[in-house]
Amino acid sequence: MSKPKVLELFYDVVSPYSWLGFEILLRYKNIWNVDIHLRPAYLGAVMNATGNSPPAMVPKRGAYMTKDVKRLTEFYQVPLRQPSDFFEVVIKKGSLSAMRFLTVVQMSHPEFLEEVSRQLWLRIWSEDKDITAPESIVQAAKKAGMPEDLTKNLLSKITSPEIKNKLKETTDKALEYGVFGMPSIVAHIDGKPELFFGSDRFELLAHLLVMVCCIPRIEFFL
Repeated sequence: MSKPKVLELFYDVVSPYSWLGFEILLRYKNIWNVDIHLRPAYLGAVMNATGNSPPAMVPKRGAYMTKDVKRLTEFYQVPLRQPSDFFEVVIKKGSLSAMRFLTVVQMSHPEFLEEVSRQLWLRIWSEDKDITAPESIVQAAKKAGMPEDLTKNLLSKITSPEIKNKLKETTDKALEYGVFGMPSIVAHIDGKPELFFGSDRFELLAHLLVMVCCIPRIEFFL
């Protein structure tokens, strides 16, 4: 069996397409024999640094996104539902505190990172709930199986210089790879990073793994 290849997934829970990329990539992990490194980063900083704009802030793209989310929910079986007040929840409140929390989870208790990330996505993109207030983060972590005392201890650290710097470091690393939005997957093949943007590039990623890694056959399914 070939040696697992490393895929880095840069994501932010404010992004519904990041949720899709996250779930789909994890479905392929064992089938493709890849190591997935989850990289919680701050999408707001990426957008500012690259001059990008949220899709919903462009009227035509926003209207398309509303329809797209419904289709993607059915196709990928990920329970996406747009927040009732999109501007307030996604644009105004954002995800900085949530991403700092995921950063401290990644640094100190990485075994919870996958499920806490998923529960935060569920809150904002399925249950129409807040992800910025401490009590909301506590509830997400509880559903992920994290003890409440541990959650509160980690929450107390999210404004520390160490956590702020780590999130910035991860975000800056994403920018170094050429990331301009999320989700972004960086495939490390023979020491060379290959960037794939979005949740609809898995065929291309599979093709790269087949052609470059000399894997005889890769199954691709939902």
